[in-house]
Amino acid sequence: MKKRVLGELPVSEIGIGCMGMSALYGATDEGEALATIHRSLDLGCTFVDTAAMYGRGANETLVGRAIAGRRDEVVLATKFGIRFAPTAEDPSNRVLDASPASVAWSVEESLNRLGTDHIDLYYLHRVDPEVPIEDTVGAMAELVEAGKVRHLGLSEASAETLRRAHAVHPITALQAEYSLWTREADTDVLPTCRSLGVGFVPCSPLGRGFLAGRFTSPEQLDKDDFRRHIPRFQGDALAQNLKLVEKVKELAAEKNCTPGQFALAWVLAQGSDIVPIPGMERRAYLEENLVAAELSLTPQDLARVAAELPDVAGDRYDGQGMTTLNR
Repeated sequence: MKKRVLGELPVSEIGIGCMGMSALYGATDEGEALATIHRSLDLGCTFVDTAAMYGRGANETLVGRAIAGRRDEVVLATKFGIRFAPTAEDPSNRVLDASPASVAWSVEESLNRLGTDHIDLYYLHRVDPEVPIEDTVGAMAELVEAGKVRHLGLSEASAETLRRAHAVHPITALQAEYSLWTREADTDVLPTCRSLGVGFVPCSPLGRGFLAGRFTSPEQLDKDDFRRHIPRFQGDALAQNLKLVEKVKELAAEKNCTPGQFALAWVLAQGSDIVPIPGMERRAYLEENLVAAELSLTPQDLARVAAELPDVAGDRYDGQGMTTLNR
C-alpha cells in the first residue's frame, strides 16, 4: 500500500478503524478482529486507530494483543479525554476530561493496555469546554518531550481551536467524520488544516456502513447497536438517505466497483493529505475496502457526485452528541 503524510508522519494511505471490534456496533468476534488486524498489517494497512473509551479500554487491549511482536510495523493512534463516570441513574454515563491531570493519567493507562512504550499519534478525543485547549495541549506536549508520544492530534475540534492548539505545539492530524454525506469540514476545518500543514483523518468515511449498502433499516442491526438511535437512520431522514445510497450504487456500478469502494475512493480523491480510517471488523470488509486505493475517480466522476448526489437528512448524533462536535 502507498503512503501518505499527516503533517510529518508517514502512514498507509488507508488506516484501519478498530472501534467496532469491541464496542457500539453490536455483537463482536475477538478472534475475527485479531485476524483482521493481522491481515491488515500483512497488506500494508499499518495505520491503526483506537481509543481509550472504545469498550472501556477493551479495544486498546485487543489492539495491543494484535500488534504484539509487530509493533515496529505499526503507526499506532489512540485517543483520550472521554471517561466513564457511572451514576445510579446512568451506569454508562460519560464525561469529558481534558485536564492536565487526565492527560498524564490517561496516557499511562493506554500505554499499559496497548503493551507499548510509545504512541505514535495521540488525539484529544473531544474538546473539553471546561479546560482551555492551551492547557490540554501543553500537557500533551510534555508527553512528547518524555518520549511517550510522538505526535499530537485533535478529534472533532473547530478550526479556531485547531489554530490555538497548533500555536502551543504542532498538531499532526485532525480527525473528524467526513464522507459523501458528511462534508461540513470542507467549509472551515479542512482549509485550516491545510493552511497549518495539519493532516486530516476522516472517520466513518462509509457513513457507518450505510454508504456501503450493508443495511437499509435500523431493524437489521443488533439490538445494542448504537446506530439504531442515530437520527440519519430514522423515519423520513432514512427514506431520504436511502435515495442518496441508491445514487452511490449507480455511480459505483459505472466504475465496476462496490458502493463502499466508490465512497472510500471519493474520500481519497479529496486530497493527498487525507487518510481515511474506515471501520473494518472483518477480513472481508478489509479486503473490499483496500481496493478503493486502486480506483481512480476522474474530474468528471467528482463533478457528477457534486451535481447529482441527493442531500443528506438528519444529524449524525443525537442532541447531546452533537454538542460535542466542532468545539
